[in-house]
Amino acid sequence: MNVLRPPLLNLQHCRLKQEHNIEKRWENGGKCTGSLSPNLQPPTPPILPNTQDPFTASAIGNYILLEQFDGSTLYRCINVKTNEEYICKVVPNDRYQKTVAGYFRLDSHPSVNQIEHVLIGETKSYVIFRRSYGDLHSYVRNKRRLREQEALRLFRQVVLAVQACHEAGVILRDLKLRKFVFKDPERTQLKLETLDDAVVLDEGSSDHLSDKHGCPAYVSPEILTTSGSYSGRAADCWSLGVMLYTLLVGRYPFHDSDHSALFGKICRGKFTIPDTISSRAKCLIRSLLRKDPAERLAVDDVLHHPWFRLMSRGGASCLDLQLHISNGNDSKTLDQTVPDLAVPESNI
Repeated sequence: MNVLRPPLLNLQHCRLKQEHNIEKRWENGGKCTGSLSPNLQPPTPPILPNTQDPFTASAIGNYILLEQFDGSTLYRCINVKTNEEYICKVVPNDRYQKTVAGYFRLDSHPSVNQIEHVLIGETKSYVIFRRSYGDLHSYVRNKRRLREQEALRLFRQVVLAVQACHEAGVILRDLKLRKFVFKDPERTQLKLETLDDAVVLDEGSSDHLSDKHGCPAYVSPEILTTSGSYSGRAADCWSLGVMLYTLLVGRYPFHDSDHSALFGKICRGKFTIPDTISSRAKCLIRSLLRKDPAERLAVDDVLHHPWFRLMSRGGASCLDLQLHISNGNDSKTLDQTVPDLAVPESNI
């Protein structure tokens, strides 16, 4: 099979560009100015080496650090010895241990992005990962929605990654399609790209959390309504339900341009599933999107759902049905931190 590979980086050009930028900074009095990506600021802002020019190259050990990915805390980088492409996460040294704790807890699980190399500088640490080939959010947006055969195959990989995290005591909190990326150019194998904003529980401790954090479209109702703690694992499973619905339908189950209205819809928990979705897929979605977290399907039980068993026996003709659903105004992604607020009872 012929695989299209990105063009090799002209390293000499990068070095010359880096020297040019250094000279420009000295001309400006030694000050390095910059701004965040034009997209919404991520929940955990990255440390930006220099964003005056988004394609500024910086030499980090054997790597050339290039541009930041849109909507991500990661940077593209190149190994100067092998010319291979990687991705890099830049963190202050005082946050390094917290950043890598989840990866070490998962012990190089194949469903989670693996650390390839760590470079520790005087003030910053550079965590190097294998490259990816696009995220699941963009993939679904381009396809408008997925057929059930493909959605099942990809969603199973998502569930396996979340299951591994929960078993290791890692609560993801900000679980969404964009967090999953493809390992291969053919886009058949997924991995969880980062553990940004995840909580690593102490051994034997409860998964109850009290902070309100996540992506608005994926946040669970108990996070919005409770003034106390909630189950982090159950909240992740609600997000799994939102992900599965979006894979199959091509839009979020709850969506509104106004966040207060969006949160009201989530708290009411009422949504519709198109008739073209198979009955077993509908059942799984409803089992994950239950308002009461105690009634919600746990991640360990998801893979035993009849929807997965149906596909293991060869599938059914209803899984070949096409959807003709327009994304409408859903092209705008509500991808930012959930405000710390309580939803008025009148909106529920």
